[in-house]
Amino acid sequence: MTTEITLLTAVLAGLTGSLHCIGMCGGIVGMLTMNLSPTVRQSYLRLTPYLFTYNLGRLSSYVLAGILMGWLGAQFSQLLPMDNPRVVAIWVSGLFMIALGLYIGAWWQALSILEKSGSYLWQRIEPIGRRFLPVKTPWQALGFGFIWGWLPCGLVYSMLSFSLLSANAVQGGLLMLAFGVGTLPMLLLMGTTAQWFTRFAQQIMVRRMAGALIIVFGLFILFGPSPHRHAVNSPPAVSSEAAHSHHSHEIESVKPVELKK
Repeated sequence: MTTEITLLTAVLAGLTGSLHCIGMCGGIVGMLTMNLSPTVRQSYLRLTPYLFTYNLGRLSSYVLAGILMGWLGAQFSQLLPMDNPRVVAIWVSGLFMIALGLYIGAWWQALSILEKSGSYLWQRIEPIGRRFLPVKTPWQALGFGFIWGWLPCGLVYSMLSFSLLSANAVQGGLLMLAFGVGTLPMLLLMGTTAQWFTRFAQQIMVRRMAGALIIVFGLFILFGPSPHRHAVNSPPAVSSEAAHSHHSHEIESVKPVELKK
């Protein structure tokens, strides 16, 4: 699983999985905009700075969480007695993606357990977010978005598992940034007057189509072409210098045969 495919998967997961954000984040976006003046709410041009800074804060919290999870994954990977931890990462990531698809499509709500586990931390963070209400300036929207980015969400937690399994702080942050970028179109539309699109995205058939697409992503991660999956059975690579040294040793070991007259 190359870095490019991983980042693309994170973007697509954010794009399709953001249908789940309508039910959870719709009220939050409403809290963001309800105290703005009618002239701001009814003008997309004037509303844009608030939506931009809110989502900038939200994505910043995702990136920070991804960096932390990637760093923790790096520490754990040093303790695991595995020859090829990337193979384990591929399987866990693929299974998480399938579980996410089942969750988005409302077929299986196992990821709700993760949301409940995160509620303990959220109870301590949430009061900080209320200090930014009512939102009157884009700077308040920035702080509001950063705090609300930690809202317990099975979609976010499933993507954090990718960051954890990347075992790299930078890669973990990039994965969550890619995921956050994928969620932007839906959340930006939620902050505008495009209510017809919001109602369309809430339909169960739309969510199930998105869930099925995410499941396909998971199956591709599990069974698609990947150089890491077959690394265990591959013979160890021999460097060119080692091969040349070995070849030279063989030449020197061959003694010339003296011909008797």
